[in-house]
Amino acid sequence: MAEAIKMPKMSDTMTEGVLAKWHKKVGDKIKAGDVVAEIETDKATMDFESFQEGTLLYIGVEEGNAVPVDALIAIIGEAGEDYKSVLEGSGTAKAEEQKEEAAAPVAAEEEDVDVSGIPAAVIRMPLLSDTMTEGVINKWNFKVGDKVKADDSLADVETDKATMEVVGYEEGTLLYIGVEEGKAAQVNDIIAIVGKEGTDIQPLLKAGKGVVAKKEKSAEPAQAAAEATTSAPVKEEASSSDDSRVKASPLAKKLAQEKGISLSEIKGSAEGGRIVKKDVEDYKPAAKAEGASKEASAPQVVIPTFVGEEKFTEKPMSQMRKVIAKRLGESLFSAPHFYLTISIDMDGAMAARTQINAVAPVKVSFNDIVIKAVAVALKQHPAVNSSFRGDKIRFNEHTNIGVAMAVEDGLLVPVVRFADGKSLSQISAEVKDYAQKAKAKKLQPSDWEGSTFTVSNLGMFGIDEFTSIINSPDGAILSVGAIQQVPVVKNGAVVPGNVMKLTLGCDHRVIDGATGAAFLQTLKGLLEEPIRLLA
Repeated sequence: MAEAIKMPKMSDTMTEGVLAKWHKKVGDKIKAGDVVAEIETDKATMDFESFQEGTLLYIGVEEGNAVPVDALIAIIGEAGEDYKSVLEGSGTAKAEEQKEEAAAPVAAEEEDVDVSGIPAAVIRMPLLSDTMTEGVINKWNFKVGDKVKADDSLADVETDKATMEVVGYEEGTLLYIGVEEGKAAQVNDIIAIVGKEGTDIQPLLKAGKGVVAKKEKSAEPAQAAAEATTSAPVKEEASSSDDSRVKASPLAKKLAQEKGISLSEIKGSAEGGRIVKKDVEDYKPAAKAEGASKEASAPQVVIPTFVGEEKFTEKPMSQMRKVIAKRLGESLFSAPHFYLTISIDMDGAMAARTQINAVAPVKVSFNDIVIKAVAVALKQHPAVNSSFRGDKIRFNEHTNIGVAMAVEDGLLVPVVRFADGKSLSQISAEVKDYAQKAKAKKLQPSDWEGSTFTVSNLGMFGIDEFTSIINSPDGAILSVGAIQQVPVVKNGAVVPGNVMKLTLGCDHRVIDGATGAAFLQTLKGLLEEPIRLLA
């Protein structure tokens, strides 16, 4: 019997998924455990395995498109089996009808002009996810005048979830492009028109008057800027009575004014005798010194003028960076942060690490030792291992330590679970495995969910100390600095020492200053006498 395959909920915060790639096509035999597709969330791309056996009868989502959790994406059954009853039962047909009904009022509002009989079709910004309100045209794959087929991908569009292809489903000539690359368009805005070559598309554009109005409005600032640009030289030409009739570029005039040179004395090298920057720079005032008065006998100091160019580049935020900005912004501005810093004598930890690595199956880092020490200290200070939950505080009895890791587009925080009960070698192996997965973008939601406390280490970059934003919903985060060789006082004498600074960021809604300070004292004792971690 045919069975519906629905978009799985791969994390507790997931509301939709993007079908990044299908590994099977309609007609393929599938076994339980086969990877059917790759699904992209805002954190990672994951393999989706089938739990059913049979033949892939139907694919309901194209690659690059987003669908809500629990929406139908495929149907598996016996070869040749009628699957229409499953399709109808999934509500797909009903959803399509609702989508068409929702779109109908918009069309009715816009179509003030009769466009029937025009051999061209309007391509609008599609609704590629249930949360999408606009899309950014990353790239046009065709230009006006190109021939396109019904299955051609016209453009790459970035939504709030992922970058997807937009297929026009129309055959003909690309007559019009309504949105430039890098610009955003609202859902249902006209982005292109495809039809018979030579077709008059103005009636179609007038029919979508809401879109046209937006374009005209956005053009106003550009037009004003253009007018301002063209009017600026007029002002500059009128600024000097001596040079008002001299042809010169605005930059040449500015440079001449700064140097105190009259433009009438400079010979222009550009077309029509126009003076440019180079002419001003090459001009030698010494040529007129022969007829100058001998009264100016004192030498003049000439300070060379440096003229620079202001420029910058901008690029859109990646989807991961957008999520990081949103979540850390919510954490910083909703949770009242305060910070406590303490110095740790790391001589004992350094000696212990050398001995451990002589016998350990994997190399143990200082970060591994910090993670273990944090987990043990949290068992003694459950108030720090807590989180704010609206009208209640959750005190976690387990210690799941999130380890902040930098990746190409941002930051991921995989979780070492039950770290207090694991050996240093186990923690080290687990962190190394997470680092490889993060670099390859293979982390799963189960890898980064459920932390109760987070450790962020920038010591390997030579950072002495820093503060971090709490990884919500955790109640605290520890910032780990570099081990610095500094003079310290031991037994009344100044001797070389190795000191590391730790900064604890706390959510004041659940952790008070004294509570955080007591936790740091315990952590300090464990790191300065690491033998206690092995007990």
